[in-house]
Amino acid sequence: MTLRSTALAPLFNKKDIFGRQINLEDYKDKKLLIGFFRHAGCPFCNLRVHALTKVHEKLKAKGLEMIFFFESKESVLLRSSFHQEVSPIPLISDPEKEIYAKYGLEESKSISTKSHITSFIQTAIKAKLKGVPMNMPEEQESLNTIPAEFLVDKGLKLRKLHYSKSLTDRLDIDLIEKFADDSSIFDNHDKEAA
Repeated sequence: MTLRSTALAPLFNKKDIFGRQINLEDYKDKKLLIGFFRHAGCPFCNLRVHALTKVHEKLKAKGLEMIFFFESKESVLLRSSFHQEVSPIPLISDPEKEIYAKYGLEESKSISTKSHITSFIQTAIKAKLKGVPMNMPEEQESLNTIPAEFLVDKGLKLRKLHYSKSLTDRLDIDLIEKFADDSSIFDNHDKEAA
């Protein structure tokens, strides 16, 4: 079940891996990017996290915050120096995929397999060059989780939903920056969806 861009973001109130209480309602006066990633060793996701952390301060200065979810257990994320360095961005462990389900994330063996066949080698090389983690899933983690990213406007209104069609398919960072500057860029889309 995927969400609609005319809906409100499903609420959550969870501790992140750094021990901070992250209540989505506390973000109602901000713009927000919520990113859902696979397991802690996924090079596709870790490259994306690396790219987003590089633009975090710039986007925060424009009034856009970020929250990241991983399906890995907190203990797995905490033993990774890469994931510890994601702070100050909240990083929430959701191994039961409770929030993943609320946001309509799905698993797809075919998308995962095709992505691994077509782009794993290039992704692995990039991951090695950037020094981001890359290893097989641990217990309860899945190779088949498909990432998603959501742009949330003030008032917790979902403005852009991006359910990845491959493991390298993510929102364009330029689009995220445009949203940070002016959330009305999606106004015509809202009218079409109504």
